[in-house]
Amino acid sequence: MTARRLVPDVGDRVGFLGLGRMGSAMAANLLRRTPLVVWNRTRSACDLLGAAGAAVAPAAADAFADAEVVFVMLSDEDAVESVLGSVGADRFRDRIVVLMSTVSPAFSERLASRIVECGGAYVEAPVSGSRQPALDGTLLSMTAGDEETLDRVEPLIRSMSSAVVRCGPVPSALTTKLAVNAVLIPLVTALAEAFHFAEENGVDPGVLRQVLDAGPMSSVVSRAKTAKLVDADWTPHAAIFDVLKNSMLVQEHAHRNGIVSPLIDVCTELYAEATALGRAQQDMAAVIHSLRHRTWGRV
Repeated sequence: MTARRLVPDVGDRVGFLGLGRMGSAMAANLLRRTPLVVWNRTRSACDLLGAAGAAVAPAAADAFADAEVVFVMLSDEDAVESVLGSVGADRFRDRIVVLMSTVSPAFSERLASRIVECGGAYVEAPVSGSRQPALDGTLLSMTAGDEETLDRVEPLIRSMSSAVVRCGPVPSALTTKLAVNAVLIPLVTALAEAFHFAEENGVDPGVLRQVLDAGPMSSVVSRAKTAKLVDADWTPHAAIFDVLKNSMLVQEHAHRNGIVSPLIDVCTELYAEATALGRAQQDMAAVIHSLRHRTWGRV
């Protein structure tokens, strides 16, 4: 895939579609680097960025009219399909679409083909990280696309990231992101299981936290989640419903390709149970309630 026009220099406008928990924080960091035009289905989500100087597009198609590079951070494949489907094919010509949403590699490949057929260029740039790294501009971004286009958009992606890793051609970035999630999701689920095991056996959760945080398995993620588990703080950094979506994406891609995925299979069940228990909007550490429910038969 070859970009047909240069990415804007700093001072030219860039588009951003999707201002949810992650997208709004990422767009705010991007706005510090370059003029921005934003769009969101719920218009009130644009208010803070509009007050900070971003232009607000009345429709998604208008963002493509005003910008040569458009970032997409929508919630799932249905949202991406619906929003980009509302944009006339001619609007993609001479535009670069940078997909930051986590979707299946197969969906991304199909979308890339459509954008290129319309005369545009396409980059995958999924991120690893939650709300706080998004606010801090310290997400890890994985990119895929042709080298020329990546050279042009990478300075913009770096404004939202502490590191950018090139993964190869589309859909290698999204495949890599799914592999990362195959580590992250079982990690947090294992922490929840450890704290449930501790509470059922009379171990002080504060002591367990102290040991885990000081030990060789400690990480930024583990320390954040041990704090939540000790404090029963379910304010979402990565919400249960979003983790379930990501776990299902890993599971479906593995099964489609004949790959065993026993850990992700169990995690998918547990996050689905947490959702059924009314925990969908809570932080992923709240998956401990699925374990409690299985032990006690109640919440």
